[in-house]
Amino acid sequence: MFDFVNRKKRVVQVIMGLAVLPFLFWGVESYRDKGGEGYVAIVDGEEIPRREYEQALRDHHERMRVMLGTDFDSAMLDTFEVRNSVLERLIQQRLLHREAVNNGFIVLDSELVKTIRDIPAFQRDNKFSKQQYEELLRNQGLSPVIFESRVRQELLLQQLLDGYSENAFAPKMVAERVQYLSEVQREINQLQITPEQYLSQVIPRDEDIAAYYERHKVDFNLPERARIEYLVLSLDAVAKNETVSDEAVKTYFAEHRDEFGQSEERRASHILISVPPDASDDVKQAARDKAEGILEQVRQDSEQFSEITKEHSDDPGSAAQGGDLGFFGRGVMVKSFEDKIFSMQLDEISDIVETDFGFHIIKLTAIKEGKHPDLEEVREQIEKKLKIEMIGSVFGEIAEDFSNVIYEQDDNLQAAAEKFELPIQASDWITRSATEPDILANEKLLSAIFSEDVILNQRNTGAIEVKPDTFVSARILEHKPATAQSLMVVRDQIVEKLKKQMAEALAVEEGQTKLARLQAGEDIDDVPWSDSKQISYMQSQGLDHETLRAVFRAGANNLPVYTGAANPNGGFNLIRINKVIEPESSDTAKFGNFTKQLQQMITQEEMSSYLAALRQRYDVKIKQDNF
Repeated sequence: MFDFVNRKKRVVQVIMGLAVLPFLFWGVESYRDKGGEGYVAIVDGEEIPRREYEQALRDHHERMRVMLGTDFDSAMLDTFEVRNSVLERLIQQRLLHREAVNNGFIVLDSELVKTIRDIPAFQRDNKFSKQQYEELLRNQGLSPVIFESRVRQELLLQQLLDGYSENAFAPKMVAERVQYLSEVQREINQLQITPEQYLSQVIPRDEDIAAYYERHKVDFNLPERARIEYLVLSLDAVAKNETVSDEAVKTYFAEHRDEFGQSEERRASHILISVPPDASDDVKQAARDKAEGILEQVRQDSEQFSEITKEHSDDPGSAAQGGDLGFFGRGVMVKSFEDKIFSMQLDEISDIVETDFGFHIIKLTAIKEGKHPDLEEVREQIEKKLKIEMIGSVFGEIAEDFSNVIYEQDDNLQAAAEKFELPIQASDWITRSATEPDILANEKLLSAIFSEDVILNQRNTGAIEVKPDTFVSARILEHKPATAQSLMVVRDQIVEKLKKQMAEALAVEEGQTKLARLQAGEDIDDVPWSDSKQISYMQSQGLDHETLRAVFRAGANNLPVYTGAANPNGGFNLIRINKVIEPESSDTAKFGNFTKQLQQMITQEEMSSYLAALRQRYDVKIKQDNF
C-alpha cells in the first residue's frame, strides 16, 4: 500500500512500543533463577536476562492486543515461533548496539533533546511540555532516565542502519529489466494432469507393500501415550476471586475515559500521480496537468472512480483495489492528505492534493463515527483490569507458594487444588507432541510429564510456566509405552501411500510424454486445453512457482511454444504459450516510483545479509531450557 506513514515517527513508534505495558511481576522460575540460571541468551559475553525476555514477551502480547482488538487470541501467540522471534529481536538489538559502539557511533545530547522535544505526544500547543512529558512517562511506568536511555539507544542503532536504508542503489539498466520482467505477460492454455486420474489403474504388489513396511516400520509405531490430571494456576484465575469497589471503578473510568473511546475513522480511495522528490518544476507541472485531466474525467463520471484509478494511479499497492486505503484515524497519513480527508463530505471528490509523494485525487467512501461508551458498557472490562493490577504485585509469591505445595505433596494434586481453590482437570490420551488441549501443548511441560521420574514414581511435575503468568502441574493417571503395529493393521495405509506414489509417477510420465510429442511438432487432438489466460510474475493466476518459471524460461520466437513442469500436488502442468504481451512504455514518474520500491527491496535484502553476518561474527549462545 502507498506509504503515508511519516518516516520520522519510526523511532518514536519503536520506543513507545517498548513502554506499552508497565512492569507488574515475574514468574516463579525467575524468583528461583540465580547467577548463570537467570538468562536466556549470551551475546558476545553479555547476558540477556530472563526477566528482560519475559517483559519483551508481555510487551509483544500487549501490542498485538491493541492492534487486533476483539480478534486478539493470546493462545495463537504462545508458540515457539513467537517466543523465538521475540528472543531473536533482543539478540539483534544487542548485536547492532555492539556493532554501533565498536564503530564509534555516538548520540549527542543535543540530538537526544531535539528528538524528544519533537515527539507530538509530549507537546501542548505545538510546544514541548515538560509536565506532559513526565505525566505520560509516569502513566507508562517509566522514569525520564529510563526512557531517555531507550531513545538514545534507538538513535544509536538508527545511525548504524541509516547507512543501509538511505543508500540503496539500483542501476537504471537493472531497474528497467526488473520492471519489464514484472510487467510482461504471456497468454497460455493449460492442461493439469492429476494423479487422481490414475488411482483406479494401479494396484501395489504384495512384495512392494511388505518392503515399504520394513523400510518405514518406525513410522507406523503407536507413540508413547498418557492420560493425566493437572492443575492450572493463572493470574486471570486468581484475579477473578478479588473484589473491586464501585468507587474504584468509577474513579478509574473518570481518569481513563479516553481509553474506552474510539476516535472517528474514515475510509478513502485515491488516485496518485507520483512525482520524484527531486523532480524539476517542468516535471512537476506535467504531473499536475495530468492529475487535472484525470480529475475532470472523474467528475464527469464519478461512478467510474475505481476503474479510472486502476488505469491511471501510480500507487502499486492500492491501484488494483480501485485506490482503496481502508479505514484509518488521525495521525496515520501525512498531514495535508489527512486534513483534506477529514474535512470532506461522504462521497465527495477532492481537488488536487499535493504531498511529498505527488498529486492525489481523493474520494471519501465511508465514515465510522467515534464512540464514547458509558460506564456500564465497560464496567466489566475495568473490573478485570483493576483485579489484575491488585493481584499482580503478589502473584509471584502466590506462584512460588503453589510450586512449594506441589513439590512438598508430590504424590497428589489434591492439597494444592484445595489450598488455591483450583479444579483438578483430566486429559484424554496425549503424546509427547500433543497440540490439544492448548494449555498442555508446551514442550517443557510435556517433557516433564513423560520423564522417567514422573512415570515410574508417579510424582507431580513441577509448577511449569507454560505461558506468561500461567503455571501447570500434572501427574500421570495411565501410561502406555510406544508399540509397533503389525503389517496387517497398517496394510491399508501403506496401500494408499503406494497407490498415490504410483499414480503421481504415471501422471508425470504422461505429461512428459505429451510435452515431448508437442515439442516435436506432432498434432495431438486429445489435449483438452483450458481457456486462455494471461499470466505474469506478479499475477501467476494460480500457477505454482516451478511452472511459472518454466513458462518464462521458454523461448517465444515461434509461437505457439509448449512447456511444462511437475507440480507440488504430484501431477503435471502442460502449458501452451500463445502470445507474449509486451508492457506499455513507462513514464518517468512511474519508473521513478518503481525504482524506489526496488531500492527498498534491495535495502531489505542487504539488511538481512548484514544481520546474518553479524550473527556469525559474534558469539551467540541460547540457553534452550530457560528459553
